[in-house]
Amino acid sequence: MNMQEYIEEAERDLLHTYNRYQIVLDRGEGVYLYDIEGIKYLDFVAGIAVFALGYHNKEYNDALKAQIDRLTHTSNYYYNVPAVNAARKLKAVSGMDRVFFTNSGAEAVEGALKAARKYAYLKDGRTDHEIIAMNHSFHGRTFGALSVTGNPKYREAFAPMIGNIRFADFNDLESVRNQITDRTCAVILEPVQGEGGLTPASEEFLKGVKALCQERDILLILDEIQCGMGRTGYMFAWQRYGVKPDIMTTAKALGCGVPVGAFLMTEKVASASLAAGDHGTTYGGNPLVCTAVEKVLDLFEENHIMEHVREVAPYLEKCLDELKDRYDCIVERRGTGLMQGLVFDRPVGDIITRALEEGLILINAGPNIIRFVPPLIVSRENIDEMADILDGCIAVL
Repeated sequence: MNMQEYIEEAERDLLHTYNRYQIVLDRGEGVYLYDIEGIKYLDFVAGIAVFALGYHNKEYNDALKAQIDRLTHTSNYYYNVPAVNAARKLKAVSGMDRVFFTNSGAEAVEGALKAARKYAYLKDGRTDHEIIAMNHSFHGRTFGALSVTGNPKYREAFAPMIGNIRFADFNDLESVRNQITDRTCAVILEPVQGEGGLTPASEEFLKGVKALCQERDILLILDEIQCGMGRTGYMFAWQRYGVKPDIMTTAKALGCGVPVGAFLMTEKVASASLAAGDHGTTYGGNPLVCTAVEKVLDLFEENHIMEHVREVAPYLEKCLDELKDRYDCIVERRGTGLMQGLVFDRPVGDIITRALEEGLILINAGPNIIRFVPPLIVSRENIDEMADILDGCIAVL
């Protein structure tokens, strides 16, 4: 079948919950993707911040192939070596004490919320505890994750959500303070808001929220699903500020393509929250995905990924700032590391579509922001290529 025939069949067979771009991707190499007709695209999306190591990494692929020939699944009634190795290495880079592997970021958020409420329940036996989340946040599409997502348009058609959720303003410590009650058990936030507009938390805000939580034995949950795994130049974004969470979620680049996430917690929380029978998953932490996690963590260290991000990210910022200075329709650049956004004074859909036609893959973060989350192996030459294509697309507005 040709490209259009595949697209038409997909539209007949798949549930229409995505407005997909009109290409059928077939393979990848480094920071480039190719469609089924062989057309080459420079990828500044990385599967939405997933393919940190780029496409067709031989060592990663070989590790997964070898594990497929050994064992892919056992269930969590038994131990498996890749899960033990992956947990040990993930603990080492995060400084956390306990790991629960999930199938996705949304599932990691679900587990984090359950752990927080169980922790509070064991303290006082109450079942009316509240969680504070941030306006403009995004934590996933399942009911729990959606309930703490601070954008009403995602929630309204599925109401009622889980109860006792309050929303505060991101980077406004007083707003958080005003939402705290004697029933507050947790605060959940992204150190860098992704879907909400590529906005980093300020150091003052993050440290202030941590202090509020410590004063009242409220758990701090940090969602590192998109901003973690080296994207900001630190393995996890909170490490830049030294604000360690009580519970942390991660996914996306954790497995660099296989469906895996995790929530992690301190020993204090682990020893007084979820126990046997409280939480589970059939596929989570199976040998295949944990082989991917282990190999990703090894390759991050061997290839000095964080150091590379810190070296190349300022160049991306420079190129985006030059575009902002050149065009009045660009009102702001924001972000940190290789998680950047250009804010326009108009919708960006046409620019993204035009860029795709010119061989550049981009996505938005809201109607008027272009998001840049390339593979972490991106080079200055790749950034120059992206900026040249984007420049041409904006020039014809």
